[in-house]
Amino acid sequence: MERVTLRIPKQQIEEVEQMVETGEFPNRSEAIRSAVREMLNEQAEERDAKRHERTKRSWAKV
Repeated sequence: MERVTLRIPKQQIEEVEQMVETGEFPNRSEAIRSAVREMLNEQAEERDAKRHERTKRSWAKV
């Protein structure tokens, strides 16, 4: 695993800390990794949907 340094607004870090304190995540790093995974999954799903839409319409082209 690689280390990445990033700057995040204080309010967002406080919200992440709250999720750690309530037990939703074991630590800040895991919370941020989870957010990145979710973003990447959403992007992949959008690409797949667009690809599927282009394929679905291709039969109607004359």
